[in-house]
Amino acid sequence: MRHFDFSPLYRSTVGFDRVFTMLDSLSQPEQPTYPPYNIEKTGENAYRISMAVAGFDESELSIELNQHLLSVKGEKSDDKTEGSELLYRGIAKRAFERRFQLADHVEVRAAHLKNGLLHIDLVREIPEAMKPRRIEIAAPAGAEAPKAIEAQVING
Repeated sequence: MRHFDFSPLYRSTVGFDRVFTMLDSLSQPEQPTYPPYNIEKTGENAYRISMAVAGFDESELSIELNQHLLSVKGEKSDDKTEGSELLYRGIAKRAFERRFQLADHVEVRAAHLKNGLLHIDLVREIPEAMKPRRIEIAAPAGAEAPKAIEAQVING
């Protein structure tokens, strides 16, 4: 994969350094692939992250939000059954940590585990001060109403 140099953009932009850092991190090939996950848009400003965490219990999973970074960690406890011998291990028991960079004003609403899938519901709430608003154009203070000019038509 190619590495892009964003340094020319730093000279002409202000406040976008977080975006460039995120783009740099996306270009790194060593991204973990376990556990698999989906990100879906469930509404105009609603999102859901679904992670396949089969074999994990609620007590073995932790979700942490630190500023704009959502971290999901899984640490499997040893559950050896007395008197049994494991002949083949096909279910992964390895610990994991998956991180998601959230955009501004995206909040975690809920998380639940069902049928081996961890669902994290997110919503984007834009503050009223940042929403677009219509500005009325008013006449300057002390200005009079425009005067109408009357004209007479002369037939010649």
